[in-house]
Amino acid sequence: MASSPCARGCQTLPVRCPGCGMPSWRVHGRYVRRLGDVPVAGRPVVIELVVRRFRCPNDRCPAVTFAEQVAGLTRPHTRQTTLLRSMLSSIALTLAGRPGARLAALLGIRIAKDALLDLLRSVPQQPVGAVRFLGVDDFALRKGGSYATLLVDLEARRPVDVLPGRDAGPLAAWLRHHPEVEVICRDRAGLRGPNRRPQAMQVADAWHLWRNIAEALERTVGSHHGCIRDAFAESLVMAEETVETPVTTELPKGVALPFVPPDGTLDVLGRPRRLVARTAERYASVQVLLAEGKSLAAIGRALRLDHSTVRRFARAGSLDELLAKATGRLSGLDEHKEYLHARWLDGCHDIRQLHRELGERGFTGSIQCVRRYFRTYKPPRQPGRKQQRVPQPQPRPAPKPRRVVRWIMTNPQHLAPADAAELKEIRTVCPHLDAAARHVHDFAEMLHHLRGDQLPEWMDRVLADDLPALHSLVSGMRRDFDAVTAGLSTPWSSGQVEGHVTRVKLLKRMGYGRANLDLLRQRILVSP
Repeated sequence: MASSPCARGCQTLPVRCPGCGMPSWRVHGRYVRRLGDVPVAGRPVVIELVVRRFRCPNDRCPAVTFAEQVAGLTRPHTRQTTLLRSMLSSIALTLAGRPGARLAALLGIRIAKDALLDLLRSVPQQPVGAVRFLGVDDFALRKGGSYATLLVDLEARRPVDVLPGRDAGPLAAWLRHHPEVEVICRDRAGLRGPNRRPQAMQVADAWHLWRNIAEALERTVGSHHGCIRDAFAESLVMAEETVETPVTTELPKGVALPFVPPDGTLDVLGRPRRLVARTAERYASVQVLLAEGKSLAAIGRALRLDHSTVRRFARAGSLDELLAKATGRLSGLDEHKEYLHARWLDGCHDIRQLHRELGERGFTGSIQCVRRYFRTYKPPRQPGRKQQRVPQPQPRPAPKPRRVVRWIMTNPQHLAPADAAELKEIRTVCPHLDAAARHVHDFAEMLHHLRGDQLPEWMDRVLADDLPALHSLVSGMRRDFDAVTAGLSTPWSSGQVEGHVTRVKLLKRMGYGRANLDLLRQRILVSP
């Protein structure tokens, strides 16, 4: 505990009135002020300070009397020193209410969580200033319910404002107060409505453009995955089949069965999967109702399906496009299937032994994964006969659609030789996928070398081929042509905006339910 050096015997100095600035020598009285200070060795510290109250000589000043303040120690109407208040503000910015109060208690500071939140709201924000290059993106306060829009100064690399909702109105009002904005970088959602500013160039983010290409390519590969399966079914590899020879003494020790990898349409018992059957039934029903001229809303009511589901079934070019994701999902066994097939054909049908061998190869899944995979391939019992292995051609397993998409989207110089060979084979047997791969490669060249002037020619080449998914992508690009061209011609992107959105999600979850927009906005704009 400390006391003030100012006592009754100290020399009276002029102190300026905080209201009018007039100096005053007239001491009206003294009182003891108690201030909490930073703890020492975990023990709380309270400063007792004798302060003087002065009378203002200005008759027009609304403040008749005022108390003196000690620079760097006191502030009007506070019970903490400047140092303690700064420490509590940092705790509130980092941890918000309840977690911040817990940390403060461990440090020897007693403060309520609501007091920390009030202190957080009182922290002054940095002025926005002039913003020339603006990044815009939205994030969810409650997913599917309420949203907010984050504005980032791309030059200063910091958030400058958080607007309620993700509509055009609040952003339009903000842009009217900032006519100096030259570039608006955004995702493909677009800036619709009254916030479109002719003097600001809109730039579509390059990552989102590349993602749109990937989604269109995935739909294309899904619709033509049947060509890939047929091609790989015709490409044979040597396996082993069995020829029966009569014996009289030995019983069979192992039976080598021809192994045909599952195509994803059957379950572990060999029956048609419910998902596949349901998808085929819904696709047929939607197509029949579309042929009758019914709208998507009427089809949704008739089949009791969500509007987005009906739209997806209506826009699908074929049933294979819808089944590509369901039947082509990746599995932890994918990289070990070739080894499993070889061991099965060698006569090893002990699931436990196969699982142990896979564990030595780095497989981390359970034994149930291996058991389900081989459940429909149990060897038949044939007592009194011995199996002799002879070569037999077997079809190769076709690559999954997402793997084909990854091969096409990857730089050819970075592809493994085996993957490059299979991709070349796929492009040879399917002209549609070969054309799609050419278009993706050309778009990657435009994106890498910032050649947005080549976009119209690229769009014409895409429309010349029979690729409905890419046609839909081109139609969307035409509606947002200027922004897409700028995204392919300028180095600006929404990368740092996405980083700030990730930080916002962390701050929101740290709020422990106290993530109202005013408090969340304060933490976003003030937190370091």
